[in-house]
Amino acid sequence: MLFTIHDKTTAPAAAVPVMEATEKAFGFLPNLYGVFAESPAALGAYAAVNEVLQHCALSPVEQQVVALTVSTENHCSYCVGAHSAIAGMVHMPAETLLQLRLQQTLSEPRDEALRQFTLAVLQHRGWVPAEKQQAFQTAGFSQQHMLDTLTIVALKTLSNYTNHLAHTPLDAQFAELAWQPPKGENHD
Repeated sequence: MLFTIHDKTTAPAAAVPVMEATEKAFGFLPNLYGVFAESPAALGAYAAVNEVLQHCALSPVEQQVVALTVSTENHCSYCVGAHSAIAGMVHMPAETLLQLRLQQTLSEPRDEALRQFTLAVLQHRGWVPAEKQQAFQTAGFSQQHMLDTLTIVALKTLSNYTNHLAHTPLDAQFAELAWQPPKGENHD
């Protein structure tokens, strides 16, 4: 199925205010938002969750650790490219970004504990084994961090799966950070 990447002139009227706010915040309207605009409910949910995450317990860098872990695990080229750009904006160390993009162990132990917890959430569909939960807590994370991580997992699952269905092209603004899944693991 071919999905439309809407702009403000083709989108349903209920989607336009979110599109305008997004364009103002980013300086352009990312293609993902243009795809989401087909469903004002999906667009509104995505924008609302992004908004409330500004108040979560995870730092901006930690939020990107979760977003990139989910997106690489789900093989979402669009989100890995976009979140690689965001990671730079929040001053994620270049080494950490490279390790996340290569799906490697992170050098920073706390970030690695966050990555491992996120992977456990995905791999166990939320039934995270007690030892993984304990390792997360031992690294200095709380129950609030767990719930905030789950919120980002939900957000990225929505965007990753939307991009899989829509084959959303990466925006020119993120082109230098394009990413592809490891050879043999692309599901297109």
